[in-house]
Amino acid sequence: MADESVVIGAKTTHPLHGMLSIPDETNGLCPAVVLVHGSGPSNMDEKVGNNSPFRDLAEGLSAKGIAVLRYDKRTFVYGKQMKDDVGISVREETIEDAILAAEFLRNDTRINPNKVFMIGHSLGGMLAPRIDAEGGQFAGIIIMAGSPRKLEEILMDQNNDVLNSLNRFLKVIAKRQISALSAKFGNIYNLSDEEAKSTKLLGKYTRAYYFKEMGEHPSTDYLKTLDKPVLILQGDKDFHLSVEKDFGGYQDLLGDKPNVTFKLYPNLNHLFMPAVYGEIRKAKKEYRVAQHVDQQVIEDIANWILSV
Repeated sequence: MADESVVIGAKTTHPLHGMLSIPDETNGLCPAVVLVHGSGPSNMDEKVGNNSPFRDLAEGLSAKGIAVLRYDKRTFVYGKQMKDDVGISVREETIEDAILAAEFLRNDTRINPNKVFMIGHSLGGMLAPRIDAEGGQFAGIIIMAGSPRKLEEILMDQNNDVLNSLNRFLKVIAKRQISALSAKFGNIYNLSDEEAKSTKLLGKYTRAYYFKEMGEHPSTDYLKTLDKPVLILQGDKDFHLSVEKDFGGYQDLLGDKPNVTFKLYPNLNHLFMPAVYGEIRKAKKEYRVAQHVDQQVIEDIANWILSV
């Protein structure tokens, strides 16, 4: 494969450095995939601890004849400038750049413009159906460790998981903090947009508006009407998500649709790498162990793309 340095959104106010991995051998135009990050600032490899899942996907899929485009996330490059913008939503953080990346691929003469796919990981997977609807126009979407639930529901579950692992003294303190956060989340949709923009929710910079805007565009609305091919993947040792509520939630919603394929992987974590500790409170330690995306996951994604 050849890695080519590219710029996504060159003519916009937020150009992003990226990498296009082109297969060595192609018979005619090749299919391609855009990689869309999970939450938080992230580089093009989606580096977490000592792991680089997007680099693994780029190398693995391009070796199988699929071009892969990855790029630095906007908040990774322009986080300092963006942190004071009270109206920041997933549109500015993620959606706009993913659509620009899809257009970039369709304009490359080596790529089949009708075979441009998207892999959304974590938050990117949650947003994948919306990105497609708002201009991505993908041939199909792959949701890795996504969820049909609202983001605040997942965060509350994660907080409660941590709470259950604490000793009695810390539990009392944490319970109070979690109750306060729950009350804030419960009130989000009663706020006007302007009120939500002035309400701090998590830390110094995350406003209620971020959650409100995303929650008012639920992925379930897009998924119900989606008739293009969808591949939904999750590891059963993913401690950020629930097999029952997230993977199972997708199955409940889409299980009878012929265009949707599901796969649950035994013993893989949120990065689709072998589970180490399997506990949310040991997340940092888990991701400090250098590993790679499971080969079977790469095989399955490649076979699915090439079969569409």
